Amino acid sequence: MAPPPSPTSSGAHVALVDDEENLRETVGFALRREGHRVELYADGLEAWRAFERSLPDLVILDVLMPRMDGLELCRRLRALSERLPLLFLTSRDEELDRVLGLELGADDYLCKPFSMRELAARVKVLLRRAALSREPDGSDERILESGPLRLDLKRYQATWKGAPLALTVTELTLLHALVRHPGHVKTRSQLLEEAYPHDAYASDRTIDSHVKRLRRKLEEADPTFAGIETVYGLGYRFRSG
Repeated sequence: MAPPPSPTSSGAHVALVDDEENLRETVGFALRREGHRVELYADGLEAWRAFERSLPDLVILDVLMPRMDGLELCRRLRALSERLPLLFLTSRDEELDRVLGLELGADDYLCKPFSMRELAARVKVLLRRAALSREPDGSDERILESGPLRLDLKRYQATWKGAPLALTVTELTLLHALVRHPGHVKTRSQLLEEAYPHDAYASDRTIDSHVKRLRRKLEEADPTFAGIETVYGLGYRFRSG
């Protein structure tokens, strides 16, 4: 799966998919003011046809849209690239859709109505996180091995028994935070601090949804995998070996 292109110095290529015309124009204006190149799409199918030709650096997508909803679009995008940052827009009463979006591979979500300042901040965080996954780093801590699991944050690679794991940037960062302290219970707050050091908006629910998706991917690679343990009332623990 090919990664999205790296943002240029003049800003990132951001795609916004939402059927509300006023919201598209308002968000598009705000992001262009931040220096980004913005493409606007009125429904999921229109966006998908464009993404099949070329992926942007980041996608912002609504859940409820005509012709193809945001959940289906997210599913298709993740089949193309696990590294593409995805941000869902949802209404405050659509908790099920928010959870489903995260479990399908979205990196974050934002509830309507929202401020343009908060949206710009979240876009900045997601782009920074994606950029960090591409940067070379000489630190040995960015390469971890635990039994058959190997994580390489320098090359953005994760393998289980030598076979590649298709993890999003968020999932790889979270798994790295767990694996670097095997046997230790990590509270959700600690995981937020380690896996999302620049993100003031991530939540406990975000952690739970990403851990659930991580487990599913590792169990698909190895049905006997039971390395991520839930410590009820506290958080999670990675068991090596």
